[in-house]
Amino acid sequence: MELRDYLRGLRRHWIAILLMTLIGAGAGYGWTLLQTPVYVANASGIVQSTGIGDVANVSLGDSVARSRVPSYLIMAGWTDTAEGVIDDLGLQTTPEALIQRVEVTNPSGTVILSVTAEAPTAEGARELAEAWLNSLGAVVEGVEVESSPTGEAPVKVVVRESASLPSSPAFPDVQTAIIVGGVLGLGFGVAFAMIRTAADRRIRNAEDTEQKSGVAVVGTIPWVAGFDAGERLVDPAAANRTGRTGTFAVSEALRSLRTNLQFMDVDHPPKTIVVTSPLPGDGKSTIACNLALTLAAAGTTVVLVDGDLRRSMVARTMGLPGGAGLSDVLAGRAALSEVLQRTPKSNNLLVLAAGSVPPNPSEVLGSERMHTLVADLTKHATVIIDAPPLLPVTDGAVLAHQADGALVVVTLGKTTYDLLDKALDTLKKARGRALGIVLNKAPIRGADAATYSYEYRRDYTSGQEVAEPTGTAAPVKPAAPKAERGGGASAAPGGDLVNEPSSDELGARG
Repeated sequence: MELRDYLRGLRRHWIAILLMTLIGAGAGYGWTLLQTPVYVANASGIVQSTGIGDVANVSLGDSVARSRVPSYLIMAGWTDTAEGVIDDLGLQTTPEALIQRVEVTNPSGTVILSVTAEAPTAEGARELAEAWLNSLGAVVEGVEVESSPTGEAPVKVVVRESASLPSSPAFPDVQTAIIVGGVLGLGFGVAFAMIRTAADRRIRNAEDTEQKSGVAVVGTIPWVAGFDAGERLVDPAAANRTGRTGTFAVSEALRSLRTNLQFMDVDHPPKTIVVTSPLPGDGKSTIACNLALTLAAAGTTVVLVDGDLRRSMVARTMGLPGGAGLSDVLAGRAALSEVLQRTPKSNNLLVLAAGSVPPNPSEVLGSERMHTLVADLTKHATVIIDAPPLLPVTDGAVLAHQADGALVVVTLGKTTYDLLDKALDTLKKARGRALGIVLNKAPIRGADAATYSYEYRRDYTSGQEVAEPTGTAAPVKPAAPKAERGGGASAAPGGDLVNEPSSDELGARG
């Protein structure tokens, strides 16, 4: 994987990253609510001599006071000092536990003792700091009196600065906890996105698909909201005149697919093309119908055959009656000219529906009659066969063996490389040729749309929206109609049954 793949993974999973970041920040805030708050208060006292007299005595007293400070720091941690505080405040704790909540320091070069006390409440912290300083003073006075020959303490601790009431707890720090939680959540989110990206086996782009499968990607069909649900067909002739930018994007992608097929083998272009997919739901029938319309729009005579005898979709997609069709021709119950239908969407397109469902579709599609029928149609037209998926049944592989090749339709972001490999392996075992892979439902916007996006602009001359593709496929002009390819067999317009010409007369016009 390259750096751009990881960047796309971050864009693809940005919602998860955002959610994890918010969850981390919320967890940090929730953690602060579960903690017992700790308030800190400070009180200061000064060690000074009690001597009164001339300057010499005062200077000697200051020197004595300075020499006593280190000893008083040690005495501040005595249990006697803690016991005095417990008795004074009436606390229910032990001296050892209380000592852990108090710190006494001496700023360098001074005779000041600073007491820092911690408590669950602001009032408790203030009272503990003041009481500790007072208790220390009492202990110091008792020690100094015992060692003094005069019975008076030469040095004492005097409270000079009472503790102030803290306005907010020192622990926990809500802001810091939220920031730390958010950063940890962001880290987990990024790690989640990277792991998902590295472990993702779904098809995401054309480059990786070609590299892993060894088969070229010949088309990328963008996904347009509501296109598959209500309207499956694109009118290539009208797409440039409408303001539906989504329809133009699909139509332009189909033109690119048509051009790639035409230039795939200049000397021997494929005339019989099977359109299949690894699994149902990849949109193979929709692409087969639209590809047939796009080829017909370029002046090519096209016969669209519904080879999916199990779940036929061509007649419904094209808006034609089902009734008799391919299975009836192969069974000898109907002539080809009786079941070929013309669609009003194109004069160059003939449709052969699936017909009634036979009990053995695979045997019917692999029969000599089917081979002869396809060969007969190919003499006069380009044949597009909508085949069943390759993995559930063998029908698609059987049809691909009789055709010039197969287009394998996969759904971008859904079909996995494993399914694609199995489908291509099925084609290979049936001695079928994979013409290429068609990526269907490619997003126009988003993390996976870098190669397939379309930027739209407004034509200032006509006031209509025109799309300019910014991906790898460049816009292709419709191919010029070939003189030897006419409009197809004579048939009644509007989808009526063709009842006059035989299959040998499909290319006679023109």
